[in-house]
Amino acid sequence: MTLLIFSRTSLISILGLLLICFGSSQVFAQQSDQNVRTIATLDVPRYLGTWYEIAKFPNWFQKKCVSNTKAVYSAKPNGNLRVLNSCKTAAGETSEAEGLARQIGSKDSPKLEVRFAPEWLSFLPLVWGDYWVIDLDPQYQLAAVSDPRREYLWVLSRTPQPDPKSYADLLQRLKQQQFDIQKLEITAQKNEGS
Repeated sequence: MTLLIFSRTSLISILGLLLICFGSSQVFAQQSDQNVRTIATLDVPRYLGTWYEIAKFPNWFQKKCVSNTKAVYSAKPNGNLRVLNSCKTAAGETSEAEGLARQIGSKDSPKLEVRFAPEWLSFLPLVWGDYWVIDLDPQYQLAAVSDPRREYLWVLSRTPQPDPKSYADLLQRLKQQQFDIQKLEITAQKNEGS
């Protein structure tokens, strides 16, 4: 009788382990199927210039920004990019942060890393953040930028007010990439005089 109980217990344990392993492999397979996809290539010279933030996932480092958030990208002689982010605070002041971006991989790679920490800390991997261009229209007028974990998301436009249909289409493509677009916070872009 003890042998029969042991066999039943062992069988139940083995079945339980198999179900857990099968469930884990299914979750892993689903996660790998839902990797963040970047655009195929990025023409960096065309990407340079001013981009207005249209919407973003809320994050701790932009808490003080209430409106007019934008980024200006310019080329540096060494092939990296200068990044100048600015926004208006609740007090009406302009807050700026200067950083550096570098491409990961080939010269047309849409995967970049950005650093806003001082240069002397640039040897530390943790000061670099992923900046992946995951959506970009052929005219380089509307873009979406994220990271491989979907923690961050920015929608950027060359103009403070993008074409509504183009924006709606972009949101649909973001949904297809498993982004929770309900988390997007719209960025106010006001005239400087108002």
